[in-house]
Amino acid sequence: MSSSGALGEVDFEGFRTLCRAPAVEVAAKEEEGIDHFDRLPDSVLLVIFNRIGDVKVLGRCCVVSRRFHALAVLVDDVVVRVDCVISDGPSSSPGAAGGAVSDKPRGVFSHLARLVLGGLVKPLQALSQILSASSCTDATAVSAAAGKSASASPSEASHHSPTEVLKNFKEVRRLRIELPDGELGVDGGVLLKWRADFGSSIDSCVILGASSAVSSSSMPPRSPDPDPNPGFQDACGGDDCGSIPDSFYTDGSLKRRVVWTISSLIAASARHYLLHPIVANHETLESLDLTDADGQGVLTMDRRQLQELRTKPVTASGSSQRTLLPALSMRLWYAHQLELPGGMVLKGATLLAIRPSEERTREAVGGAGGSFGFSDGCWVSDAFEEPYRTAATMLMKRRTYSLEMNSF
Repeated sequence: MSSSGALGEVDFEGFRTLCRAPAVEVAAKEEEGIDHFDRLPDSVLLVIFNRIGDVKVLGRCCVVSRRFHALAVLVDDVVVRVDCVISDGPSSSPGAAGGAVSDKPRGVFSHLARLVLGGLVKPLQALSQILSASSCTDATAVSAAAGKSASASPSEASHHSPTEVLKNFKEVRRLRIELPDGELGVDGGVLLKWRADFGSSIDSCVILGASSAVSSSSMPPRSPDPDPNPGFQDACGGDDCGSIPDSFYTDGSLKRRVVWTISSLIAASARHYLLHPIVANHETLESLDLTDADGQGVLTMDRRQLQELRTKPVTASGSSQRTLLPALSMRLWYAHQLELPGGMVLKGATLLAIRPSEERTREAVGGAGGSFGFSDGCWVSDAFEEPYRTAATMLMKRRTYSLEMNSF
């Protein structure tokens, strides 16, 4: 009895295994035909698409399926990386560039304008072409590295502006546009960074420049310091807490910094002018950053500033494609040599904080503590990432110089 009972149990287990095998195979085959993304709710897919961000990748997602196409354009966060600069053809030629600044001299400012604009006409024309509302086909791609151009037929390349690319994205809240490089050509070794905030016009701008940025290890060793109080020496950088030497005015250092300032302001106002169509077409925008791959400059706009741009008309500067800048008040800090905690040394370090002159007048009438909005210098020191944030903080502890600039 026991042996037959055991045999019966074995047969039963074998029969159950044989019955289970076909069911497993059928289930496996059914699993192969299932798209597991279909099991995810729309809210989860939107989280994934928002983490992607890059508009090119989102464009590829749109062609995967109708569902992806319907959801990908609903993302909140979009990044547009402009990887191809389009030339303007004949108008970008050196002769055209020279003609753009060949008016009769009008004093020192006219000479300075030719010096500045001569190097800016080409970059600003290229920027205008990148961000123009129409798509660009049958154009010439400019290779910034080689300095050579190669023609492209419509069948080979079709370049579209950010305005064109973003037209189907109707729910964008945070937008970042990245240009392939900065507009301002600077000499090798020169440090130049700027950050500008705009509404319908400029709200503020911070510029950090240096003749060179080197590692402290490459510097010659310092001579023994006879001062028994090195703390004061460190705070002042050894040059009377930011006093500008006489040579600064005679060796071209002042002219170089004036060029940096005007160039940065012109680049910022050109970016702002060309962003207006994007802001007007996307009422859901809450923040917008227009930067470049070199990290040279960034234009930022928050929700209030975006709304101001939509409601107030932009005033162009003459016939140029940039926003008119009002009269400006500036604060300048200078250090002949600034050594940062991380070992970087900035030679000829210069910090400029800029705001419209009318704001300074308004604060003076209102009795705000510290004219020019310097009651808290956070907007200046927080303009840059490290280590340049530390550099700005250190420079602000030094002697302050005031400057004024007329509208241009």
